[in-house]
Amino acid sequence: MLCYEDEGSWSLSFSGAGFLGLYHVGVTRCLSERAPHLLQGARRFYGSSSGALNAVSIIAGKSVDFCCSHLLGMVKHVEQLSLGIFHPAFAPIEHIRQQLQDSLPSNIHILASQRLGISLTHWPDGHNIIVTSFTTREEVIQALVCSLYFPFYCGTIPPEFRGERYIDGALSNNLPFADCPSIITVSPFHGTVDICPQSTSASMHELNAFNASFQISTKNFFLGFTSLIPPSPEVVADHCRQGYLDALRFLERRGLTKEPVLWMLVSKEPPAPADGSQNAGHDRGQEGGLSLDWAVPNVLVKDVCDFEQLSPELEAALKKACVRDPSTWARFCRSGLGRALTYLLLPCTLPFEYIYFRSRRLAAWLPDVPADLWWMQGMLQSVALEVYSRSKDQLLRLVR
Repeated sequence: MLCYEDEGSWSLSFSGAGFLGLYHVGVTRCLSERAPHLLQGARRFYGSSSGALNAVSIIAGKSVDFCCSHLLGMVKHVEQLSLGIFHPAFAPIEHIRQQLQDSLPSNIHILASQRLGISLTHWPDGHNIIVTSFTTREEVIQALVCSLYFPFYCGTIPPEFRGERYIDGALSNNLPFADCPSIITVSPFHGTVDICPQSTSASMHELNAFNASFQISTKNFFLGFTSLIPPSPEVVADHCRQGYLDALRFLERRGLTKEPVLWMLVSKEPPAPADGSQNAGHDRGQEGGLSLDWAVPNVLVKDVCDFEQLSPELEAALKKACVRDPSTWARFCRSGLGRALTYLLLPCTLPFEYIYFRSRRLAAWLPDVPADLWWMQGMLQSVALEVYSRSKDQLLRLVR
């Protein structure tokens, strides 16, 4: 068991989470406030999909206000679309690519090399690779885009990285090095990782897929649904707050905080030591004297009356990011009458919106047309050769 004292002896791994990526922001904020040495002394930050975005934001030194505003900004954008993620204006990869181009520092490839690990899935064989070295800023951006690219949800032609096609890293390795004892793992899904929501379900069944463990429960099903189809910004913000609380529980169970904050939140006194020296719920670790206190309560967001007392900066950032456009037209569009008119006019407006946004995508795609067409030709040839080879083998067997 790690004592987290020898700098560089541990790393952090963030799972893919889709729109629940704000959970990672809450975890990161808690670690930076309550145990900053866990971030400062970490050897490397691994991530797949939205977890990779959080990892690169740590390395780039982005503020919590920046992370909340950008992630919740995308949630609010989907909320404004009449058909949500099915609207032709929904283009997550283009949106994120532009944000990365605008916000990442010019030397991010130097900062990220040997500090950032991005999980990618090679297309079409599905092999996983973890990229840890980058020669240019554009390589960092392209690796992140590939790790975020969920097939058909984000498009039909996988993006390119170093001459090869890659898709969402979560499809082959959702939680890099999940079984390594020196890795602090983080996931917004109920399971057995280090920092995750603690389940209250009686289900003992687990699904081991994509190098990650998920508890088979109704809550995880809805979390998976939420990761692809976001609810309101306020609900997503609550997942961020829950990430903060789960990270705090992780720290308190390992004795890495100065005071039992979670006990005070639930208005309880910490259990008295059974023998005057150690709690009955304490298990003493084998290395470095690190203890695990399983009596630390599991606190939910609904149990916290005033989250601002826990983390004023995080709460201020979330409230600011959840604010909608206050203009009269925007308020009318959000009203019941405005939404009713939007859906009534949809048969008239949708064809024009489809043509407009598809034309914009086509114009943006033109520079990549030769490379993409060449790739599609190669894919069709390989498929045709595979079909021909199998058909030939079957015919030969019939003749014999």
